[in-house]
Amino acid sequence: MNRPYNFSAGPAAIPAEVLEQAAAEMLDWHGSGMSVMEMSHRGKEFISIYEQAEADLRELLAVPAQFKILFMQGGGLAENAIVPLNLSRAGTVDFVLTGSWSQKSAKEARKYVAEAHIAASGEASQFTSLPAPESWQLSRGASYVHICSNETIHGIEFQELPDLKALGCDAPLVIDFSSHVASRPVDWSRVGLAFGGAQKNLGPAGLTLVIVREDLLGHALPACPSAFDYKTVADNQSMFNTPPTWGIYIAGLTFQWIKRQTEAGLTGVAALELRNKAKADLFYQYVDQSSFYVNKVAANCRSRMNIPFFLRDKSRNDAFLAGARERGLLQLKGHKSVGGMRASIYNAMPIAGVQALVDFMREFEQRNA
Repeated sequence: MNRPYNFSAGPAAIPAEVLEQAAAEMLDWHGSGMSVMEMSHRGKEFISIYEQAEADLRELLAVPAQFKILFMQGGGLAENAIVPLNLSRAGTVDFVLTGSWSQKSAKEARKYVAEAHIAASGEASQFTSLPAPESWQLSRGASYVHICSNETIHGIEFQELPDLKALGCDAPLVIDFSSHVASRPVDWSRVGLAFGGAQKNLGPAGLTLVIVREDLLGHALPACPSAFDYKTVADNQSMFNTPPTWGIYIAGLTFQWIKRQTEAGLTGVAALELRNKAKADLFYQYVDQSSFYVNKVAANCRSRMNIPFFLRDKSRNDAFLAGARERGLLQLKGHKSVGGMRASIYNAMPIAGVQALVDFMREFEQRNA
């Protein structure tokens, strides 16, 4: 079956193999007589799904033993409140603003912390570059430092996580890795907590992933709801309340799909990183030589996952989008806050999809230049 190529930023494309397996198991999971959506989250059937998913994710991301993996709900926006409720101790929190999502994080945290201090900002460049870590004005005694390691809207990505200790900072680093989780390895030695919605690289909307170092548990503010207290969630194996069972199941199938991926002798996330780099290089190389399109992000921090681009003649935008749809290239319209176009090329997007997009862009340029 030839499906269109879906470039949506999220909810995003899910690997066809995962969708096919879920469809085959929809009415009867492994002879249980139940759909996963009908199972008790405390029954042996779902417990086996949950335990396999957690184990596979720990293996794929090489999560150290001193980190807890939590399956939660509410998405990245909810975590913008849940993180300060758990980690801020009502003190000062440092934020590095690199785009829309880190801006939202700082704004939300102000409700719960003594000060949401802006340690650095790329706003002067219209979020087309990253402020160098050496320039960050970090607070003494900050509860944590927050970054969005991949900005979905502005197409900015940290190619290397900052080493706070090298900057003389003892605060834990919190990363929102919603848009590039499982697309590249994580240096856990530099991270205290990572969170992300599943709906970009891991599965359907409704599941939120939190990976938190154990020493950061147990410090929630008194106002923190019990269901959002990381220690409570960890102590109850993510089942203090009913978890997003269907989301965990689909994510588990996606983890198994990732484990099966191979590229140049590599497997899993390492294979996907190589593939993702090739996809992004293919796209950026074409745009950079074109006089018809432009990507405004500095080359050293361009995202491999979310690529905003603009037609220099924006009067042709509607024709471009209509032509793309006719070719089976979907969801290319840019975010309303920045305009233009955006191609999100997550793990599930094959290089053939990127090649098809580049071919269409080249033909459109030739017809309209």
